[in-house]
Amino acid sequence: MKRTGPVIALLGAAALGATALSLAAGPAPVSLRQVVEALFGGSAADPSAETAERIVLSLRLPRALLGLLVGGALSSSGVAFQALLRNPLADPYILGVSAGAAVGALTAALLLTGDAILPLPFCAFLGAALAASAVFLLARRRSGVSRERLILMGVIVGAFLNALIMLMVALAPPGKIPGAVYWLMGDLGMGTSHRVAVLLPYVAAGTAVMFLLSRGLDLMLLGDDAAFQAGLPVEKVKAVTYVTASLLAGCVVAVSGLIGFVGLIVPHGARVLVGSGHRRLVPAAFLLGATFLILADVVARTVSPSGELPVGAVTALSGAPFFLYLLRRNGGKP
Repeated sequence: MKRTGPVIALLGAAALGATALSLAAGPAPVSLRQVVEALFGGSAADPSAETAERIVLSLRLPRALLGLLVGGALSSSGVAFQALLRNPLADPYILGVSAGAAVGALTAALLLTGDAILPLPFCAFLGAALAASAVFLLARRRSGVSRERLILMGVIVGAFLNALIMLMVALAPPGKIPGAVYWLMGDLGMGTSHRVAVLLPYVAAGTAVMFLLSRGLDLMLLGDDAAFQAGLPVEKVKAVTYVTASLLAGCVVAVSGLIGFVGLIVPHGARVLVGSGHRRLVPAAFLLGATFLILADVVARTVSPSGELPVGAVTALSGAPFFLYLLRRNGGKP
């Protein structure tokens, strides 16, 4: 049995440390003292302190909070899909769920008028749910749904949806989708207090449901028959898990774009720390995913002297080799 309490506390401290680093790091230098003064209102009335306060409160704090929510949600979604499919390679990005969410968000952005940010997460959720349904139906055979076929169908559906996204962006009226290219590569730069406030209830509700499903997810790892004999309503738990994982992936894609591999890497790291029991794994993965994405965003903002990089490129650079490692560990089977 892992020592869960201290590990969760350390992960929480790591998330706070990553947030503090994110508030201080960037092209305009801000000291940790100025960060503390900006957050707690103790700044002196001088121009440099006022500038630091505006940078921290208006730009970097919403961005860090957005990274926290997006990283936690993608990690929780990855935990759910890996338990649901009993496949360590399952991830909303690889399964095409994130691409489906992007199509839903783009469709809403093209059809809705004005700055209608509120329906975007819901439309992205619908797109994610439809993509996950398509993958499941295409992978289904009379003998059931094999894990290998699910991953293969996910890659195919994801490739088709990515092509559709490119067409939508290319054919969209000028100015209709501002910042579309960066958004497609995954970007936290659009983080505002309003977007964080819109996203928060979706992520909080989805993560809470995932935590409540912990016992069911543990039993599902034993197989459908064993879970049913243990008294679990297997199909009902599967449906709720599927909808919740799609909700978590879809709502974050609406505000941050396509950020891949967080849901693949982080659950494996969290299992090393707290074990595979989902009552411990869900909160650990959320905190670890938040820390991972905030730090990846710090790297994206500071590593290049020529300007900011998309955070999705940073996560892909680490995620793609990890995917190959898992594939080799599985003997080449998806």
